[in-house]
Formats: sequence, C-alpha cells, structure tokens
Amino acid sequence: METQILLFYKYVTVEDPESLASWLRTRCSEHNLVGRILVAEEGLNGTVEGTVENTERFACELLEDMRFGDMKVKRSVGNGKGFPKLSVKVRKEIVGTQFPATVDPRVRTATHLAPEELRQWYEEGKDFVIVDMRNDYEFQSGHFKDSINPGLENSRDLPKALPKLEALKEKTVLTVCTGGVRCEKMSALLLENGFSDVYQLDNGIHGYMEKYPGQDFVGGLYTFDDRKVMHFGGDREIVGRCHFCQAPTEKYVNCANDFCHLHFLVCEGCSGSRSVFCSRVC
Repeated sequence: METQILLFYKYVTVEDPESLASWLRTRCSEHNLVGRILVAEEGLNGTVEGTVENTERFACELLEDMRFGDMKVKRSVGNGKGFPKLSVKVRKEIVGTQFPATVDPRVRTATHLAPEELRQWYEEGKDFVIVDMRNDYEFQSGHFKDSINPGLENSRDLPKALPKLEALKEKTVLTVCTGGVRCEKMSALLLENGFSDVYQLDNGIHGYMEKYPGQDFVGGLYTFDDRKVMHFGGDREIVGRCHFCQAPTEKYVNCANDFCHLHFLVCEGCSGSRSVFCSRVC
C-alpha cells in the first residue's frame, strides 16, 4: 500500500501545549500514523507517515484548527518504515536552538523567499549568498551550488559560527534548511546580530526541489527518517564522499562506538555488512 510522509511546522502561540499534544496523539493513533511531533508554547513541528488516505485525513483535521489554517504541509512518497513508532512530545522549543528569548519568529524573522523567486535570482545572476543552516553531516550528501556551510554540529552552534559569517553582514543572505523550520530562528538570529538583508527559503529545500528537481541543488536531500536521503527526480549527481576512501556515496552510518556515535557517510566497499567505526581511536 502506498504511503506518504507529511512535513509541517508553524510558529504560533499555543497556550496549552499539553492539550494539543494529547489531541495529536489521539488523531495520529486513530489514523495509524507514525512519526515525530514536537509541541511547544511557540508552535508545532512534525513529520508523520501513513497511508495516503490517512495522512490526508489527518492534514485536513489539523488545518481545521484556526491556529494552523494557513500552515503549509509538504508531502513526499514514503517507504512504509520511515519511523518505528509515534512520538508526540511537549518541549520548550520546536527546534532545539537555546537562543535568547528575544529571538522569536512570532515577533521577527527574515522575509520568506518563494522557490519561484529564488529560481528568478539564479536566472538573473543576482548577487546573493546561500547559507545552509542544517547540520554539517546533512550538507555532505546534498546542497545548493556555491552555498556556505558554517559547519554546525547542531542548531545550538550558530552563535559560535557567527564570526565565520561576519563578512556577509552587508550581503544579501538566503538561509536554507530542510523544510524551513530551522531557518525561522536562524535567520532571526542573523537579524538580531546586525545582518542587514536576510531572507529564508519558503518551504525549505524540500519545497524548492519539488518545483525544480535537478536544478541548482546538487546531490540528495538528507531526511530524519529511515530514508536518510531522498530525491525528487531530474538530473542528479552523487556528491557525498566516503569518510574513508572518498568514493561517491549516500549511505549514512553511525560510529559503532556508542560513546562517539558519529553520523557519517561510508561506501559499501568500506562498510559491507559489518559495524563501522569512524576512526582507529573509536
């Protein structure tokens, strides 16, 4: 049976996060959905998988809530095993940035740039810089051409990476991430720190690749589910490189040393079916 994955988020005040989380658990369970959803006072962030019929029913019910009526829901083909179970949790943030409270997308964030507008920027040869706000390991398997990778291990690292981006303060900067949720706060932090002309890609890389598969983005898009890397069609090259031999690959593994657990790319020749360690030390 064909399955579908929904990706959605919205920064909006949720006065009773526990109540919303309980409603989401009930609706997802009734529709046999699995996935991960985070609820906080600042909003909602989720990814769920189920049959096409059930995911569409869930989406309709969620969008009936006035708080989320204008929320954009991204859809992609699932494989039926994207998530082992359903997890709906209440957290302080819907993205773990630990930024100051003054960085609040509900109050101030960068202008959203539609995929069509970014395509036009490319066609016109506009002078702009893309800063990839994903984790470093996500960048390795795919990214926009000529984009800047700040080398983040997690979202909390952006304040420490700001000195690397200092030269971009007077440039037109476009922040990108998978579906858009991280860029809401990342771009807001840039504005807070004196960057003058900041945008964020509306609907994220996912939204752009849906409309322009094989254009401007090289490689595959990393996902936080069992697929690991997803493709949208069009011409594509494998840009990921094996941690050991630099052969092209899109296979991710975790270091077998539980104290390390580094997430990295490795080719079939260097991994086979055995457990893989990232280094001799591990």
